[in-house]
Amino acid sequence: MRLSMGGTKKRPVYKIVVADSRFPRDGRFIEKLGFFNPLIPKEKKERMGLDVERVKYWLGQGAQPTTRVARLLGENEIMPMPAKGNNPQKAIPKKDRKKTEEGGEAKAEAPKEEAKAEAPKAEAPKEEAK
Repeated sequence: MRLSMGGTKKRPVYKIVVADSRFPRDGRFIEKLGFFNPLIPKEKKERMGLDVERVKYWLGQGAQPTTRVARLLGENEIMPMPAKGNNPQKAIPKKDRKKTEEGGEAKAEAPKEEAKAEAPKAEAPKEEAK
């Protein structure tokens, strides 16, 4: 179960569909289960429409909803709300993220340099053998 995008430029509207994972996002699907319009305020009823019986049927058949669809179904109390993800980098301003990444990269580069230093030693005997 996933969202399939429609609508016009800068005005998205999504269909909630059951589709094979091998098909493109906006391509062929098995069944349309509802719609979702993110531009409408959360309080409005017109923001989302679902065929609850069919959603429950597909969940019973083993359909796996994407994270976003699982959240939408959780808000409508069709299934339990998924656990929140943990992204500690999101709380750090983008400027500061680069500083922490550079520190991590410097540590990662040190073993690469050692591997490079070892590689010529290993190649030298091969050249002598020829």
